[in-house]
Amino acid sequence: MKGGRAGVLEARVSVSYKDRGPVLRDLQLCVESGEILGLAGQSGSGKSTLAMALLRLLDPRQAKVEGSIRFGGRDLLALSESELRKLRGKEMALVLQSAISSLNHRMRVGAQIREAWQVHRGRDGDWRERARIALEGVGLRYDDWLLQRYPGELSVGMAQRILIAMAVLHRPALLIADEPTSALDLVTQADLLKLFRHLNSAYGTAILFITHDLAAAITLCHRIAVLADGAIVETAASQEILTRPQHPYTRRLVEALPRLQEVTA
Repeated sequence: MKGGRAGVLEARVSVSYKDRGPVLRDLQLCVESGEILGLAGQSGSGKSTLAMALLRLLDPRQAKVEGSIRFGGRDLLALSESELRKLRGKEMALVLQSAISSLNHRMRVGAQIREAWQVHRGRDGDWRERARIALEGVGLRYDDWLLQRYPGELSVGMAQRILIAMAVLHRPALLIADEPTSALDLVTQADLLKLFRHLNSAYGTAILFITHDLAAAITLCHRIAVLADGAIVETAASQEILTRPQHPYTRRLVEALPRLQEVTA
């Protein structure tokens, strides 16, 4: 807890793979309620491993997760799989890098949204109204044309927006976005950064924004945690990371940035 704000997620984890050994080493992370925290690090640093570990999605036959992951007063490592299924997608949601591969190519968009609603709400409630709100919230029109499309008929940017709409359908307390802009062109990337900022301010959703793009993290996030060698080496406000980096690895990341004329954290 920092500045009197409660941590919606507090983790202290180590992860090792059966065939690779340790990947995360006593990594400590706190996402405060209502904030956007960036997790920045180079490819292969363990960012995606952390995203999967936080939601207990790593195969226990291949990966060993130790420590604690506290969310909403509960240690997720102590929960059963049935308890986790009730939480995933409802209270904690995940947006992966490739929207096209994350969506089911054999199901129409409307059917996938309806299924995402019913898995936690049963058949009660008006899924169409919540779908309309979610889709309009990510800048898409709610109409029959969109609901009848298959993912392969959509642009990458539109598919990513649909994936985000499905992730916020139940208004989760925490959204984990794992490299959500890496497959997009610069204009679409900028649009999605604005979208994440809107979702954060409109719904109060805390966001863990995982990226190798430090410039994007500085633009979007309130704070940034820098990951190197399987551990967080520095956490600070975005502007402090940009102007006063403390750790040698953070300084290297900042020095590699193109000149930023204007940064809005």
